[in-house]
Amino acid sequence: MKHLILGSSGQIGGHLVKYLKDKGETVYEFDIVRDPYEDLRIEDNLLLEKYITKCDIVHFLAFDVGGAKYLEKHQDTFQFILNNMGIMYNTFKVIWQHNKPVIFASSQMAEMGYSTYGVLKSLGEKVAKGINGLVVKFWNVYGYESDPEKSHVITDFIKMAKHEGVIKMRTDGNESRQFLYADDACEALLHLSKNYSKLPKDKNYCITSFEWTTINEIANFLDVVSSCEVIRGTSKDNTQQNAMNEPDSFIKKFWQPKTDLKEGIMKLYEMY
Repeated sequence: MKHLILGSSGQIGGHLVKYLKDKGETVYEFDIVRDPYEDLRIEDNLLLEKYITKCDIVHFLAFDVGGAKYLEKHQDTFQFILNNMGIMYNTFKVIWQHNKPVIFASSQMAEMGYSTYGVLKSLGEKVAKGINGLVVKFWNVYGYESDPEKSHVITDFIKMAKHEGVIKMRTDGNESRQFLYADDACEALLHLSKNYSKLPKDKNYCITSFEWTTINEIANFLDVVSSCEVIRGTSKDNTQQNAMNEPDSFIKKFWQPKTDLKEGIMKLYEMY
């Protein structure tokens, strides 16, 4: 099967490229980090059209996004909104013109109307379903990250614990998240790709661990592992406002996460 991964250098995309290649799949990569011509904000991008024409399925993972610190800084800016509107318009237009199967990567934040990022993802969901695409919702996928500006909480904590000996938390840590190891997310995407034609497109496929964990629990575990100091902040979670919207469990009929959170953190800890 020939997979086109839009956002192939991103948090999930980079892991998906390796995972699919290891499984013997054909992979086409597309990301502005690789090549300035692989910029989805470019209208009528002939390179994008070329790859969409030759692939069997499109993984729409590209978005201007990062962890909580990135969203707090950028999500209400004109450029952030314009970037993501342009990415969606240009990409969906070509997918629709060529009638290609597409898996659109959304987020649990699509249900958070107070978040600009969430509103944009919600709009993307509607467009994807409008062209009979498949929507997946990710809950805090973690894995190796190379861009410090866009990194997420587990990566940030591991780097601080290993290299600074102290975890400096941005919040009081009482907010809860569902975390999923990147390889488990990739396994789910491959399964959805292989069974795309048989799957109902009106469902939201929630790719998550289905288990809640506080940020404090992550810090405490790394404290035990590395004997680091933990300095908690005083602010509350402003990005997700500790919204604990429960995921739809439909996907569990044919896919379940395999990696325990502590096991996944230790795998990532060794990588850094």
